[in-house]
Amino acid sequence: MVDLTHLDATGAARMVDVAAKAVTAREAIATGRITMSAEAATAIRNGTATKGDVLAVARVAGIMAAKRTSDLIPLCHPLPLTRVALDLTVDNTAVTATATCATDAKTGVEMEALTATSIALLTIYDMAKALDKGMTIEGMRLLSKTGGKSGDFTAP
Repeated sequence: MVDLTHLDATGAARMVDVAAKAVTAREAIATGRITMSAEAATAIRNGTATKGDVLAVARVAGIMAAKRTSDLIPLCHPLPLTRVALDLTVDNTAVTATATCATDAKTGVEMEALTATSIALLTIYDMAKALDKGMTIEGMRLLSKTGGKSGDFTAP
């Protein structure tokens, strides 16, 4: 039988006990993309969307989300983040979000990087939906992670 770390012997949900793990420097990078009409991308790039500076608000929303990940994802440990950076790149028909999160802790920051990316993209949708309700969020994934017992990971 597979040892499921978030279930106890009776099958009840539990938070994994990380007390015996060492504190190590950890970093995770996640990315995702929201595709849209050229008109919406141009308005976002030029800062002319009716709701204001979409990229600035999305960046702050993503950073705030990373800090609140344990409030949003059940059984996720709260982490003392040492860095959250969110890069937003606009092309002709999309915005790509790439979040980097770092901590010195007993567990990793993959969920924080994914949460930051997700919320930044959702914020872009919210702020630009008047221009294009057909926007699509896609390609959410972990690009890399360093530190911890399981070692480093880089997406193929």
